[in-house]
Amino acid sequence: MLLCNEVAQIRGICPGMPVAAARALARDLIIQSRDHKAEQAALHSLAAWAYQFSSQVSLYPPCALLLEVQGSLTLFGGRVALLKKLRAGLAELGYQVQFAGAPTPLAALSLVRCQREQMVEEQHQLAAALAPLPISVLDWEQTLLDRMDGMGVRRLGDVLRLPRDGLARRLGQRSLLYLDRMLGRQPDPQTLYRPPTQFKHRLQLPSEVEHAQVLLFALQRLVLELCGWLQGLGAGVQTFDIALWHRQGRQTSLCIGIHKGSRDAEQFTILLRERLERLVLQEPVISVELCAEKIVKLEAQSLDLFGKTDVRGEVDLLDRLRARLGDQAVKGVSAVAEHRPEYAWCYSEPGHSQKDSSGQQRPLWLLPVPRQLKTRSGRPQLQGELKLQPGCERIESGWWDEQDVARDYFVATNSFGSCYWIYRELSGERHWYLQGVFE
Repeated sequence: MLLCNEVAQIRGICPGMPVAAARALARDLIIQSRDHKAEQAALHSLAAWAYQFSSQVSLYPPCALLLEVQGSLTLFGGRVALLKKLRAGLAELGYQVQFAGAPTPLAALSLVRCQREQMVEEQHQLAAALAPLPISVLDWEQTLLDRMDGMGVRRLGDVLRLPRDGLARRLGQRSLLYLDRMLGRQPDPQTLYRPPTQFKHRLQLPSEVEHAQVLLFALQRLVLELCGWLQGLGAGVQTFDIALWHRQGRQTSLCIGIHKGSRDAEQFTILLRERLERLVLQEPVISVELCAEKIVKLEAQSLDLFGKTDVRGEVDLLDRLRARLGDQAVKGVSAVAEHRPEYAWCYSEPGHSQKDSSGQQRPLWLLPVPRQLKTRSGRPQLQGELKLQPGCERIESGWWDEQDVARDYFVATNSFGSCYWIYRELSGERHWYLQGVFE
């Protein structure tokens, strides 16, 4: 038994207890086998998230990360503020964490292995801080540790008090170099972690989920990891994909789109909630996956003088509509280089519409089919006589597709102040028609 939760501890179960003894205390005990592959994936994911706090992150498997934070202290307001931010972020991700700090990586690892949340400031303080620790914290072969124990050397302080020449003969130069690196007498270069260019992380659910809204809690964790990764890269995303995995490898796919690049976790969560509220699962979900392949560079923005406003008000209406109604239900409109009003527009991607560059005065609202107007003494009528404004726009076009038109367009107003776009045919009976209304 390696670890147990709080409920198991209340029943009397503790780490190191044989499985048979634990089952005797709790017949309904659920035992999960250790998944080393999943642990390594989680460690890499945490390293990518931690990259936002330091550009020098190193992996120390199976369960430790090394961050060089001296250069980040000013940015985050000092060591206390940085640790508070790290602790809060890791708690949001669902991790229990142990912190320790020292001028050398091996000293920090030794402290944290003994669950000592201790911060050693100066190199000359290292020997005194490490002296009480058991020699089991050292990455030495077990035979060497057993030999030291047989000599009555059980703590690091005992090791450090031994004469250096005799220590080298008994332990070898490699072990002596290890101690020198721990105490800062020799350099200890680390292999730096480099975050991936694409984000992809899968999370196994503790039990099957049958309702889509329940998945938001697990997806929030993936979103936080995504945003931490983006923060470290100084980038954002406009789309990311969600895969909901079912039994036998089947999956349900969702795509979350943002028309402007972003890395705001609260914004992403709001859009996810909108999408999940209208999703009906056809079968239970056993795991969830988040993937972001294309990142975009974000421009630097000035901070709000009075603090951040409510994110719900900042989430773009367009993004919320697309999340709730679907991408196909929300479209933009762009102008097309065409003189005939009926054909001078097309649907486009929202937020990327082009303006009409013709320079002519055109109404925003066009009737689906032009409506013939009544006339009196040859003048058009609509809730009274229409007054034509000076100037007209003549359109003669469309002969190549057999939809040719020949019209004179006018801006007209009536006695109530309403403004219309009307035209008169240049051939045939020369009727007047209403085609559009100005705001």
